[in-house]
Amino acid sequence: MHQPIDPFMPAVELAAAIRRKEVSPVEVADSYLQRMDELDPRLNAFCHRADDDVRKAASAAADAVVQADSTDSTEDLPPFHGVPLPIKDLLDVAGWPTTHGSAGAVRAPAAASDPVVQRFVDAGFILLGKTTTSEFGTVSFTESEALGISRNPWDPDRTPGGSSSGAGAAVAAGMAPLAHAADGGGSIRVPASCTGLVGLKPTRGLVTNATVDAEGLATNGVLTRSVADAAAALDVLARHDPAAWWSPPAPRRSFARAITTAPPGRLRIGVLVDPPIDGLNVDPACVAAVDTTLRALESAGHHIVDVPLPLPPSDELVAAFTTIWNLAGVGVALADPDRVEPHNRALRDAARAIDSWAYAEGVKKTQHLSRRIVEAFVTGFDLLVTPTMACLPPPVGFWRTGTDDDPLTPLLKSYPLAVFTSLFNVTGQPAISLPLHHDDATGLPVGVQLVAAPWREDLLLQVSRALELAHPWTDRRPAVS
Repeated sequence: MHQPIDPFMPAVELAAAIRRKEVSPVEVADSYLQRMDELDPRLNAFCHRADDDVRKAASAAADAVVQADSTDSTEDLPPFHGVPLPIKDLLDVAGWPTTHGSAGAVRAPAAASDPVVQRFVDAGFILLGKTTTSEFGTVSFTESEALGISRNPWDPDRTPGGSSSGAGAAVAAGMAPLAHAADGGGSIRVPASCTGLVGLKPTRGLVTNATVDAEGLATNGVLTRSVADAAAALDVLARHDPAAWWSPPAPRRSFARAITTAPPGRLRIGVLVDPPIDGLNVDPACVAAVDTTLRALESAGHHIVDVPLPLPPSDELVAAFTTIWNLAGVGVALADPDRVEPHNRALRDAARAIDSWAYAEGVKKTQHLSRRIVEAFVTGFDLLVTPTMACLPPPVGFWRTGTDDDPLTPLLKSYPLAVFTSLFNVTGQPAISLPLHHDDATGLPVGVQLVAAPWREDLLLQVSRALELAHPWTDRRPAVS
């Protein structure tokens, strides 16, 4: 009889235990399905369950372990063989519906899986249903007609962030060892901050899916509890894709191996604590998270430099981002456009009011703004430290006031959550949120964001791993777990 499965076991350790036959993929799947039964009615992290599919895949994975063991080849199994992983409901999974978080979307089962999903399957993951998202992923919370209210395991009266809301809640509560997430303005890093997880947004183009989304602002990744899981999952996702619109060569070395070495030498660390958009305040707990991180980096021998980030005027940055963001949801098949949420209808109206010439000019200006910022990482510093969010996780329903007067209120209310993260969707740089701090007054996790130059996920992960070892966080558990 196997020992009970620790639902908070890191995914890489769970995969190793399966290969050693210390636990069966069937037992693992049943354990997480049971936790979903117990916890999800309160948190609403999952919007599609296919338990029969999960158990069938787990049974096949268990048979493969037995067969591999008989030939002494269990090490040849894929890296995450038998490990459950849910998919955010923005990507297609063959045979499952994709709602895109919208009551107006077509509910027909997808004919084929997105390439990102297929990479997860090829790596041995068992797909554990689908997690909630805001409609089309446009706001930093999920409270919708289509999928209901998703709640934070640390305090169910607060949001888990978004738009990868269900992914964050599922991993934080131990309903999944890790989860797929996607990030177009902070949708990996914001829920990581809200729920006390690690959330890495890769460099633009490193992880490809079926099409380039939002001019490359959006990308895919995972939410995890540990840096090692984030690195190993990136090894799965960062594959050269010759059919993609653009795709770099495969990384020269494994990210999982990269974190086993120390960061190279004394790094120059830049700091940004003032919001890139005027008129927003930063909660003292978020500033404290930055201070904690800077002290840890200084203790490790790195140098904090006083080099300002060359930010454009606030109005230019907002205009550049929204020119592209207005098209969120483009390409989604709708059965009933009238059931699209008011803020997304307003975004569509704004997009249709811009002709193709003006749109192309807006995209070009966005690239010019991005270039000035990225150049600072060549000349000024190696890493930048910022708060992940300007606020603590807001209460459920925080966005409702004002919606009757302005349908874009939900988007505007998302600014304090995404003001620091969305900047680096524009620049396309790799950025990670780490749960290095907790607010004493509320007990809530507070993320800090580290940003590197493009294609330097290795450096970002090395520094993140060093911080994790110096200030461990993986033993923290939310109230609803």
